[in-house]
Amino acid sequence: QVQLVESGGGLVQAGGSLRLSCAASGRTFSNYAMGWFRQAAGLEREFVAGISGSGGGILYADSVKGRFTISRDDAKNTVYLQMNSLKPEDTAVYYCGLYRSRYLSSTEAPKYDYWGQGTQVTVSS
Repeated sequence: QVQLVESGGGLVQAGGSLRLSCAASGRTFSNYAMGWFRQAAGLEREFVAGISGSGGGILYADSVKGRFTISRDDAKNTVYLQMNSLKPEDTAVYYCGLYRSRYLSSTEAPKYDYWGQGTQVTVSS
């Protein structure tokens, strides 16, 4: 049974920072790529960042490049999303997803097999 648990969300002013964490259990964590997605009210879930099982492959959405950093600690079965220079348009529920292989080759939500419950990020102007 795979379980993903996100934490670290909250309310922050524009320009501020937050660090999200996603703790995984139930699989050999290092064998799987991981992704962060977000879903704002009334919108579809969108890709934010992804990291391969080895950590060597990383992808970012254009909207977060230069502001967000994804990383992983396989010893702790945890993937992180450091979010800096936050903007009101970053407001959303953030989800981590476990991809179906080690190699990060998709930014499409349906290609991710497991999801956490989400953590709310609200950026005030």
